[in-house]
Amino acid sequence: MNMQELKLARDKAIEKKGFYKQRIAVCCGAGCISSGADELLKKLQSEISERGLQDEVEIVPTGCMGPCNQGPLLKCLPEHTIYQKVDCNNIAAIVKSQVVEKKPLEDLLLFADFHEKPFVNALEDPYFKKQLKIALKDCGDINPESLEDYLTVDGYQALSNVLLQCSPEEVIAEVKQSRMRGRGGAGYPTGLKWETVYKYVSPQKYIICNGDEGDPGAFMDRSVLEGNPHRVLEGMAIAGYAVGASKGYAYIRGEYPLAIKRFEMAIKQAKKAGLLGSSILGSEFSFEVEVRIGAGAFVCGEETALIASIEGKRGTPRPRPPFPAESGLWGKPTLINNVETFAGIVPIILQGGEWYSEIGTAKSAGTKVFALAGKINYAGLIEVPMGTSLREIVYDIGGGIQGGGQFKAAQTGGPSGGCIPVTHLDVKMDYESLTALGSIMGSGGLIIMDDAADMVDVARFFMEFCMDESCGKCVPCRVGTKMMHDLLKKLADKKGTSIDLERLEELAVYVKETSLCGLGASAPNPLLSTLRHFRHEYENSINDK
Repeated sequence: MNMQELKLARDKAIEKKGFYKQRIAVCCGAGCISSGADELLKKLQSEISERGLQDEVEIVPTGCMGPCNQGPLLKCLPEHTIYQKVDCNNIAAIVKSQVVEKKPLEDLLLFADFHEKPFVNALEDPYFKKQLKIALKDCGDINPESLEDYLTVDGYQALSNVLLQCSPEEVIAEVKQSRMRGRGGAGYPTGLKWETVYKYVSPQKYIICNGDEGDPGAFMDRSVLEGNPHRVLEGMAIAGYAVGASKGYAYIRGEYPLAIKRFEMAIKQAKKAGLLGSSILGSEFSFEVEVRIGAGAFVCGEETALIASIEGKRGTPRPRPPFPAESGLWGKPTLINNVETFAGIVPIILQGGEWYSEIGTAKSAGTKVFALAGKINYAGLIEVPMGTSLREIVYDIGGGIQGGGQFKAAQTGGPSGGCIPVTHLDVKMDYESLTALGSIMGSGGLIIMDDAADMVDVARFFMEFCMDESCGKCVPCRVGTKMMHDLLKKLADKKGTSIDLERLEELAVYVKETSLCGLGASAPNPLLSTLRHFRHEYENSINDK
């Protein structure tokens, strides 16, 4: 396929899509599938066929729509009417009312349990109105298993523009202008990382997409890979062109079988269409992508451990420097970004780095995807501009605390993050503000806790996770996390002493400052943040007061 053939394929796909008067999307992300979405899709197809509406209504499986705890979800387009908790017994009534009679079935509308009058157009609901979808754009609208569907939303247009109109230096300049920071957790400027890899001269360079998402309660990368795999693939190809890499690897954790299946399918479709492989779109640029499946080790989210795993070695971190940009996969210059970062590249190329840089805050540009979980009414996947307050996320988007309870804390950044108390409910969700409170952005896990939460036990839970996931290579992490966990368990069981509390604080500093990689260095964060904001709960756990 060349540039002209890509345009013809896109026009043909758009024409075919316009043939139907209505489009009904069934959420077939992992969450909704676990609630019976597969059977729902078959029942809907059968109902439409029996009514002779197959030439008027297109039925498509899609990725995650967002409000995961309300699934299975069904969306009617172009009305943007979303039905929640749908089962096969509801299908006939929905088709009769929505498709035939042209009026919504109000009892099943999204958030019907929470609003006096639910929104017929779901985009008017505060849940969606407060969001801005860039990385998640088109997730929940297109069929993730269809290249044709991706082409109708300007799929591979950014890659085409880059190959036809831009030099690698111009692409990197655009990414730098966007002020985008890596969404994997560290927040390193994306454009600067690309430029660093570009400057190293080597006959072979590599691109790695880090999809080894292991934080408890986090499912951002999984949902992007399941809902719009071609977007990530296109971002990787653009990165390859920009830094001079001809080979890419997507490292996806083995617990995400649907994400793996759909991403591998996207690779095959793109390669068959000439969008991957040799002489892409008739240009001189060639780029191949392979999938590597992680075996469930949390530490492999760390880039040097991930590289070791791809090379077939045990996934353990190594000292830096040299950094992967200089000596990464098989000793060659390697660019590593996470799934969400690559998903944000395409809109930056299409709409410009300046456009992206104007979203968010002065130091944290763009949007951030969060996996909203815990004691929250509307749990699921959201994307908001950087700088959105935690209060807006919890109450305007998340619908408040379950059962009318009181907000107590929010855990950000997973086991490497910290807890934000109610006194800081108005904190801006950006890199600098969270760091100032002793927490981190991380990859985007956001767990909400109500006033029944025991913060000492929360710290013990995350420390147990870090202890179990330590690779054991360095003593501070291997031994220190075990010692901290045991002390936290004593305190949680109300058997601790004041000396135990002193030891905990000392250990936290030692482990943080002397561990080899980010796992050990950040493992004390939940302990330190809960000590900072909820010290009275630790003191109440001491039995020698």
